[in-house]
Amino acid sequence: MSKIDIFALGGQNELGKNMYIVEVDKKIFVFEAGLKYADDKLLGVDYILPNYDYLKENKNRIVGIFITHGHDEQMGALADLLIDIPNVKIYGGKFTLEIIKQDLQESGIKKANLIEIKPHKPLNFGSESVFPIQVSHALPDSYLYVLNTKNGAIVFTGNYLFDPSMSGPYSTDIGKLAHIGKQGVLCLMSESLYASNNGYTAPNHLASSLIMDTLNENDGRMFFNIYENQIYRIQELFNEISKTSRNVVIMGKSLENIILKGIELNYIKFDRDRILPISHVTDKQICVIISNEREKPYSTLKRILRNSDKFVTLTEDDCVVMLSPLYEGSELTATKIFNKIAKVGTKLIVLSNKFLSPHASSQDIMLMINLMQPKYFLPVMGEYRHQVEAANLAKKLGMPDENILLNLNGDIATFKNGKLVSNDGKIKVDDILIDGKTAGDIGDLVLKDREMLSDSGIVIVNANIDKKTKNIINKVNVLTKGFIYVKDNIDLIKESENIVTNVINEDIDINDSYIDYNKIKLDIRDKLGKYLYQETESKPMIIIIMQEV
Repeated sequence: MSKIDIFALGGQNELGKNMYIVEVDKKIFVFEAGLKYADDKLLGVDYILPNYDYLKENKNRIVGIFITHGHDEQMGALADLLIDIPNVKIYGGKFTLEIIKQDLQESGIKKANLIEIKPHKPLNFGSESVFPIQVSHALPDSYLYVLNTKNGAIVFTGNYLFDPSMSGPYSTDIGKLAHIGKQGVLCLMSESLYASNNGYTAPNHLASSLIMDTLNENDGRMFFNIYENQIYRIQELFNEISKTSRNVVIMGKSLENIILKGIELNYIKFDRDRILPISHVTDKQICVIISNEREKPYSTLKRILRNSDKFVTLTEDDCVVMLSPLYEGSELTATKIFNKIAKVGTKLIVLSNKFLSPHASSQDIMLMINLMQPKYFLPVMGEYRHQVEAANLAKKLGMPDENILLNLNGDIATFKNGKLVSNDGKIKVDDILIDGKTAGDIGDLVLKDREMLSDSGIVIVNANIDKKTKNIINKVNVLTKGFIYVKDNIDLIKESENIVTNVINEDIDINDSYIDYNKIKLDIRDKLGKYLYQETESKPMIIIIMQEV
C-alpha cells in the first residue's frame, strides 16, 4: 500500500503564494505554483514566492505541476521556478496555458514543457492518475484535480463556486464530481477563503447590473480598472458595452494580448472591430479598460494621476470604475488613489462588499464536501481564520474532529494504507521576496533598513585619517538626508561632528601601528545614535565612511 504525504510550501494562513505537494511514495505531484502580492508594509518588494528548495532538491521525482487556472496566485511563480527546474512538466487547460505562455515570454523564458489537458481525460502516471474536472471560476478552463491512488483519491479543488448560469468553458460538471465521491475520496483539499460567507457565492459575483447602470448614467469617458485575468468579469463588461454605441481602448500590452487571444479562441464574445488603438483614448464616450500589474498594483492609475501618462489625463467629466474587489494588503494604496481621484474631481465608483469574487462560500463548500464524501478534510488557500471556518462547516456535516486537518505551511500529513498516521511532520518553508529582478537577498534586515530610512532618514559621517600621524585631516563632516532640515539645526550638526571627532581621538592610539576601525565605527554609532535620539527622538540610519590618506 502507498505512503502519502500532503503539505503546503505556500498558501496556508495567507492569500496567494499557493503551492501544494502530494507525495505518493516517491512521486511528487505539485498543485499550483503561485505568487503573493506584496502589501504596503513590504517596502520596495514587488511580489513574494514560496521557497521551493524542496522541489529543487527533489526535481527528478516531480511528476508535474498541475495548474488549476491562470491567476498569478496559482501560476505566477512558474517563470522564477523554471529557471531552477527548467524541464519540469506543467499541466493546464488550453486558456490557462495561453496565459502561462504570455507570462513566460514577458519574463524571458523561451522554452517550457507545457502540456494541455482536456476535461475528464485521465493522465496516467503508473499506479496513479490525475483526473481533471471542469469547475466554475473567473477564467475559462478552470479545473479541479483528482489524484487517484491505491488508497483513494486526493481531490484538490482550486478556486470554484457553484453557479448553474455559468455555462460552456465556465461550467461545473456536478455529475462527475458526484461520481468521484462515490468512488472513495481519501482527502479533500478545498479552498476556504469565503468560508465565513453565508449561503452561496452566486449570484453575488455578478456585476452586470452595476455595469449597465454605470454605462447608462455617465455620458463621458469611462475607465474600468480590473484584474488582468478576470475574464468572466471582462465578458460581463463587454456584454453591456455591446448594448451601447461605445467603443473600447485597452491600456497595457499584456491585458490587450490576453483579451485578443480570448476573442480569437472564442472564449470572449465581442466585436473585435470595436477595440480601437490607444490614439482613441480621448474620444468622448470611449470605455478604457486598465488592469493592475503584478509588481506594482494600480500602477497604471498611479501614472495617470501623476500626469505622467503620455496618453491619458483625467478630467472632471470622466468616471473611474473599480471593477474588481480590493485585495487584502492593498487598501492603503487604493485609498491614496481614491483621494487623488477625488482631488481631480473625477467620478469614482467602487464595488461594494456585496460583490464577491468567484470563490466558494459556505454553502458551496458544504456542497463540495457532500459530493466528495471525503474521509479527511484539509482546508486550503486562505488565512487561518478561513481554514477554521471551513473546518466548522465540515463538522456541521458530521465529520469528526480528528479527520479535519488545520495545517499551516510546512506541516506534513502522512497517510499509510488509507489512514492518517501522523500530522506533526515538518518541512522547511520560507518566503522569497522579489524586488525587481533580484530574488533571495531581500530579507528582514533589508526591509528593516528600508523602514528605518523611510521613518527617520540617514546620517552620513565622513572622516579622513592621516596614515602617518593618525590625525584627522581637515575635519569630520556629518551629512543628513531625510532626517532634519540642516539650516535650522546647525548646532546639532556641529555637536554631532564634535562627538565623532572625540570618539576617533579617544580610540586611536598614536603609539600603536594598528587602527581598529571596526571599534571606532561601533563607538560612533553608539554615542552619536544616543545623542541624536536624545535631541530628536528619531533613530536615523548612521553610515560611517573612514579612509586612511
